[in-house]
Amino acid sequence: MTGRESPEAAGFEPATGAETVPVAGTPERAAAVRDAFEALLRIRDVVNSGAGDPRATPAEWEWMRMVRAVALALEAAGVPPSALDERGQRTATGYCVTAGDHPRVVRVEWPGPRGSGAAHEAERALHGCARVLGELGWVVLEYRGRGGRRYLEVEAPSTIRR
Repeated sequence: MTGRESPEAAGFEPATGAETVPVAGTPERAAAVRDAFEALLRIRDVVNSGAGDPRATPAEWEWMRMVRAVALALEAAGVPPSALDERGQRTATGYCVTAGDHPRVVRVEWPGPRGSGAAHEAERALHGCARVLGELGWVVLEYRGRGGRRYLEVEAPSTIRR
């Protein structure tokens, strides 16, 4: 990556937790995640240069591609992504980032394989996800869905021009 490219332009895909092949765990992946996240922070430095702390507010690139940006932030923080097998069954416990029910809102869940105890880990794990995202300027709200399953809704702060 040259420093001028966005993580997207460089062909990098952050783990959303819906991949059928585990993407984490190799030194090459760790380096790619680190490079992509550093590029995202450089984008913030440039486009948010008038702010007190340019890195504390999502850049336009991020809120236009929120699933990617939120997934990148979580992966860069070392939060494990979930994964699926070829049949769509969960094979790993971790975050899963999807588009939300409303524009410019993403949903973060903590799924895992059947019997993994992911639902019991969800509160603690999602609080960790919320902390990571909140420190990066995202607005994070926790909800309970069907069956009392916890999830987060993430959006850009209202101070961002849209």
